[in-house]
Formats: sequence, structure tokens, C-alpha cells
Amino acid sequence: MIDGLEFRRLSKINFQTMFAVVKIAGQQFKVEKDQTLYVPHLGGNPGDKVEFEEISLIDKDGKLSLGKKAKAKIHAEIIDHVAGEKVIAYKQKKRKGFHKKKGHRTQYTRIKVTEIK
Repeated sequence: MIDGLEFRRLSKINFQTMFAVVKIAGQQFKVEKDQTLYVPHLGGNPGDKVEFEEISLIDKDGKLSLGKKAKAKIHAEIIDHVAGEKVIAYKQKKRKGFHKKKGHRTQYTRIKVTEIK
């Protein structure tokens, strides 16, 4: 049970974190500082720094900025490149002896967001 004094102390703490919605390689991602996420393949080597400027939405201390008013930059670091799960496309025509099997593994880049400015 939280008494009145404890509740007032907790209500002064800001539990919100700064986040942004950023466009990376044609897809939108909600990102926060120190978050690790997988994005479509980006050029660069592990350890390289990347910067994203296409921001759709940003929340700074509970104040939202949308569209062109959202002026910020997302700084991230490339951790590594990975391949997704195998996807198999199989086609067949019955009673004709025709079948074709193709597959691929989509390439992803794992990044860590280091800063939102």
C-alpha cells in the first residue's frame, strides 16, 4: 500500500522515455535510446556509425512533434549483419510433372540506437 507521502514522491519522477518514429530503408520503426533492432540490410561494416534524419514523429518529455516539425536525428551503430529465416516458394502443376522450388534468406542489419537528438 502506498501512503500519501510516497505517492507524491513517485508522482514527481518522470517515467516517460524519449522515443521517435523513424523511416529506415522504406519501413517505419519506433525507436528509443539504447534499443537494439533488426532493420533491412544497410551498407556498412559492424562498428560503423549511421545517422537517420527521416523522422515522422518525436516525443520529447511528453511533447509530440509530427511531420516536418519533427526535427531530430537518430544516431545508431551497426552491430552485425544477419540472415533471416529461410523462405521457400514452391510451385507445382498437378499431373504435368512440373514443379519448381526456389528459396531465399532476407538479409537484415542489427543496429543499436545510441542517441536521439
